[in-house]
Amino acid sequence: MSAAALIALPERLSEAQKAALLKLLLDEDPAIYFAVRLKIISYGLQVLPWLEGYKLSNDPHLRKRSQEIVQHFAKQEADNRFLAFCLKHGEELDLEQGAWLLAKTQYPEISIPGYQALLDDFAGELHEQIDFSRGSKEVLSIVNDYLFRDLGFNGNEKNYYEPENSYLNRVLDRRTGNPINLCVLYMLLARRLQLPVTGIGLPGHFICRHQTSSAEVFVDAFHGGKFMTKADCVQYLVNGNYSLRDDCLAPVSPRRILLRICGNLHQIYMQVQRAEDTTRLQRYLVALAR
Repeated sequence: MSAAALIALPERLSEAQKAALLKLLLDEDPAIYFAVRLKIISYGLQVLPWLEGYKLSNDPHLRKRSQEIVQHFAKQEADNRFLAFCLKHGEELDLEQGAWLLAKTQYPEISIPGYQALLDDFAGELHEQIDFSRGSKEVLSIVNDYLFRDLGFNGNEKNYYEPENSYLNRVLDRRTGNPINLCVLYMLLARRLQLPVTGIGLPGHFICRHQTSSAEVFVDAFHGGKFMTKADCVQYLVNGNYSLRDDCLAPVSPRRILLRICGNLHQIYMQVQRAEDTTRLQRYLVALAR
């Protein structure tokens, strides 16, 4: 007997079983719903065509619960894709692709091409405004005015530890986020404009650096694009009693940026006791830390 034959396949759902499960799916007892949800999921992908028909049901409970189960499988697929991406690529992975794949693990329904087109539009408008022959601060000032004044992006100081601050799609939707994801946004726009911007992973904070042969400018995207010098960065380290290591102001590789984003999410989910999400993020950390 082949190894494949030894793998237990889920039994096929009969119409009677579907009817019984559907009735239980509408039970108001959360414990019963949780149990029947697990039972339906155990049948695997065969349930998708069946449940898809109820995603537009007139019954709000049936509509919501069928959507939740369908989304479970979509998240599972996105989870596998992100893990495969992390395991396949090295330090200089495509940060934008990684950020979108991570976003789909929590929001599997999003349209990545749609968000990429939005970033293209932002970059297109900036390209028309920038005189690239000017100095670094003049160019970056135009980027900052557009991003933080015209578009209204800002650091989410009020709800700093919201998980949504760590998913690029939600940063774009809400125009707010945490330091590292606002820097990712800044870097993705800079890449489209061919500006030499990298991420700098300060302890407890994250900023960008624009560096040319004649100038070095640090940008604090969380605080409206505030310009910083190397001396400002060193003072930040001193004030925070951080070690003045040589690598503190070194560019962070795309892989390490994703690792830090996932580390932040892991801590947040652990604090709010979201066990399933905590375990999921732990898998990503293991894959990215290799």
